[in-house]
Amino acid sequence: MMLIGIDHGNKQMKTVHCEPFVSGLQQSATKPFGKDVLYYKEVFYTLTDQRIPYRKDKTEDDRFFVLTLFALAGELAVRGYSTGNVVRVKLAVGLPPAHFGAQAKRFTEYFQEHGIIEFSFNGKDYAVYIEDVGCFPQAYAAAATMLFQLMDDAKAVILDIGGFTADYLLLKNGQADLSTCDSLENGVILLYNRIRSKANAELDILLDENDVDIILRGKGSDYPEEAVQLVEQQAQQFVSDLFSTLRERMLDLRFMKVIFVGGGAILLRRQIEASGKVGTPLFVDDINANARGYEYLYQIEMTGR
Repeated sequence: MMLIGIDHGNKQMKTVHCEPFVSGLQQSATKPFGKDVLYYKEVFYTLTDQRIPYRKDKTEDDRFFVLTLFALAGELAVRGYSTGNVVRVKLAVGLPPAHFGAQAKRFTEYFQEHGIIEFSFNGKDYAVYIEDVGCFPQAYAAAATMLFQLMDDAKAVILDIGGFTADYLLLKNGQADLSTCDSLENGVILLYNRIRSKANAELDILLDENDVDIILRGKGSDYPEEAVQLVEQQAQQFVSDLFSTLRERMLDLRFMKVIFVGGGAILLRRQIEASGKVGTPLFVDDINANARGYEYLYQIEMTGR
């Protein structure tokens, strides 16, 4: 029996022990050349850097289910899975807080009732039975292990900056207030698109998402100075706009603790700290924090503590 948490991001898939991978798939009827090939129901799948276009409901087709199999293969390999055995899995997943009430039942059912799931990954056969699925709010899950630090705070906010969305959730004395949460279309993909458009139009320079990531991580010495400046300026403006949007929703971050989670928050930490619009920023630097939090919350739910 294994408990495995998976964070189904619009930009990346994340688990507890493995490196994140882009939420993109290619499929073919014949075996493709290269590594990381998954075979399921007579179709070959490989990962691609071309992510699946944003979708509010990930259960519309089976692509995120197949991405789940990639994630399971990675986690099972790390945890010592041996071929020939059917492994029973308890799956812990999550949704943005604003979508949780409407979609949790459907998202949970998406992974169930498949029976024994047989597939191969890089030539190794896997047999998985998903015995149970627990679904939890994103952002809250990522910050779950530090909520005890906020018990004495009348108000605090968790802000999860992801690929397509920025999800916020208000906490009152460490407890989630699901009446004050939303999923804003202010994820880093919006920032990437702005930068790519401006760099092309104003500088005649083509920058892809990886180029932007490199520059924002402070490793852009090989890029033209004007490109670096454009990326930095746009990133600072993006952060400022996001905080202004939250202020319009009666959340003044200057006067409360803000727990930043998600890959976007990690990437934009310098801009967040330089904004002057956050009173006490706290960062969860683990990009896999939601997946880890899902497992943590599942265990708490099962033990009733």
